[in-house]
Amino acid sequence: MPLLVPEMVGPMLSTGLSSRRPDAIAPRFKAGDAVLARNVHPVGHTRLPRYIRGKRGVIHADHGVFAFPDAAAHGQGHKAQHVYSVCFEARELWGEQASARDTVYIDLFDDYIEPDPAAARAAAAGPSRGR
Repeated sequence: MPLLVPEMVGPMLSTGLSSRRPDAIAPRFKAGDAVLARNVHPVGHTRLPRYIRGKRGVIHADHGVFAFPDAAAHGQGHKAQHVYSVCFEARELWGEQASARDTVYIDLFDDYIEPDPAAARAAAAGPSRGR
């Protein structure tokens, strides 16, 4: 796949070209799964916002399979993967000064998230004893 050059942008936008892919890829996550935004700092293009890197969230929805723009921008093909809507509590992102009622939903590619190890440990420990 060629790199995206400026001359390609106009025709792509005018035709409504979608990056949705027909690939049958099993999702890694489902609604309600606790995830952690990866804390990575790639050289070049990424759509992973810095302010969520290393932050915990919960999968809200799976939007389906799309071409991964980071790979496409570097001439590595489509690298199709799921895109998830992830809910982050405002306090997770900005600390205790943020409202406890506010949340932010961000659409993230599969490569940007991983299972939350703290949530996995808590689930493995089971219900609290001594109640």
